[in-house]
Amino acid sequence: MDIKDARFTSIEQITGQYLHRKTSQIPSKNGDVSSFEKILRQKVGTEAVSGSHTEEIKFSKHAMQRLADRNIDLSSEQLDRLNKGARLSTEKGIKESLVLMDEFAFIVNTQKNTVITAMEQGSEGENIFTNIDGAVLV
Repeated sequence: MDIKDARFTSIEQITGQYLHRKTSQIPSKNGDVSSFEKILRQKVGTEAVSGSHTEEIKFSKHAMQRLADRNIDLSSEQLDRLNKGARLSTEKGIKESLVLMDEFAFIVNTQKNTVITAMEQGSEGENIFTNIDGAVLV
């Protein structure tokens, strides 16, 4: 029997047809064509960007007053560490975090990326922190 009939496809033709395909393209909302990988990267990037820690941490009016009253002046390195502590708190699902850094203690609302209050550890009075659901040491 001769198998050189045109109805059969060779292995080479199948290999070329299925294994050397370009990635599938799907149109995006704005009309251009994007690969699945590009869309996935955009989605992951969007979620990372929409997180609350892509910008510098903010200080509430109360926290700014506490910093001024207690003569606390943070260096840029300390602000970076405070941002890191807030980001770690968010990653762990903490909403109201106590961030301990050097001799300072900060209460951070991670949803608003805002320091609510600040104090020096060991300062006068009781060192009691309430309404927090986690702590980070940086």
